[in-house]
Amino acid sequence: MQIKTIFTLNFIKKQYMKKIINPYAGKAEGMGYNCFACAPENPCGLKMEFYEDGEEVVCFWKPNDNFQGWLNTLHGGIQATLLDETGGWLISRKFQTSAMTTNLNIKYKAPAPIEGTIEIRARIKEQKRAFVIMDITLTANGTLCSTAEATYYCFSREKAEKEFHFLPYEVEE
Repeated sequence: MQIKTIFTLNFIKKQYMKKIINPYAGKAEGMGYNCFACAPENPCGLKMEFYEDGEEVVCFWKPNDNFQGWLNTLHGGIQATLLDETGGWLISRKFQTSAMTTNLNIKYKAPAPIEGTIEIRARIKEQKRAFVIMDITLTANGTLCSTAEATYYCFSREKAEKEFHFLPYEVEE
């Protein structure tokens, strides 16, 4: 009953969120875009998709057996990737530029099961010049499994476009 309720709540929440369009999906050939976390064409990747929920960026992701560490448990390194990528998409959407992670401090609080849906949320905590500090959470079936405080260095829009082929991150209407 609890899993059905959580699924229903997530479905309802997603109806009010706006999906962030991956600007590289389907048009990044020749650019070298094959992100392990978010490239939809990467056969070994996580294929993450993101939504804007007010000031937050959120991802709902379904793990499978290929991403387990211990039996039926999501690998900690995959959790780190999920947390970091969600933070990166928060920067790309809210600041419309590229950034690099300078610090990712993770606290693992509970095992994350590989059954069900994982929810990852990123929220800006503070900004100091070109540095953005944020809090990111990862929950599974209503249980907080890991948290992160992350710091990203944001590049100027000009540098992001010229050196990193940055494209604007828009939302579906």
